[in-house]
Amino acid sequence: MMDQRNLTPCLLLAAGRGERMRPLTDELPKPLLTIKKKSLLAWHLEALSEAGIQKVVINHAWLGNKIEEALGDGSQFGLNIAYSPEASALETAGGIRKALPLLNPKDYFLVINGDVFSPHLPMKRLLEVASRFRSLPNQPLAHLLMVPNPVQHPEGDFYLHGSQISNECQDGAEKLTFSGIGLYHRDLFQELEIGTPAKLAPLLREAMLQNRISGEKYTGPWHDVGTPQRLQELNAADE
Repeated sequence: MMDQRNLTPCLLLAAGRGERMRPLTDELPKPLLTIKKKSLLAWHLEALSEAGIQKVVINHAWLGNKIEEALGDGSQFGLNIAYSPEASALETAGGIRKALPLLNPKDYFLVINGDVFSPHLPMKRLLEVASRFRSLPNQPLAHLLMVPNPVQHPEGDFYLHGSQISNECQDGAEKLTFSGIGLYHRDLFQELEIGTPAKLAPLLREAMLQNRISGEKYTGPWHDVGTPQRLQELNAADE
């Protein structure tokens, strides 16, 4: 019998130009930059494979052919990788919408930013959340992994109150930063037109008003690899 976890596909977002990482990204897409001799994408792919996920889609734009050359069909990771090329920037939600036919999720799917470094991602935990959501009558439209606010983003993004995420402050709520790692229901993107640029935050905020966005605080290692200095520091750090 097929493991139900394998039915949850994952999209890796790798279409950004990586302007802040120049000149490193002039000839290499940002998600192929390496930490401890492994590319950022390879770290994610290994974690996905270990969690039992089989289907992965990677969107790309800038130097996307180099991503395809480096990763191929995913067999080196025990995965099936497909690619969703973007001729022009579609933003996060637009990129997700374009990739949905390739992902072909029954309901939930994972999305991970290709430029974050989180070597102990709780993939199996997120798959358990998806399994639990499937039994709910009013299924959440997203479950976001939130992290303590990093130095470069001290104001945070959304408020976490219990397991609910809101754009409004509530008593006892903590304002945290969205990690770029989330579980989404395909219905969140159903109103978007394929090929049209669309940002993710407005979709999330609209669903928050219906109390259909949940989340959890993650305190494991997580880094937004946004500058050459941060990349250098991560490579120099002891594991």
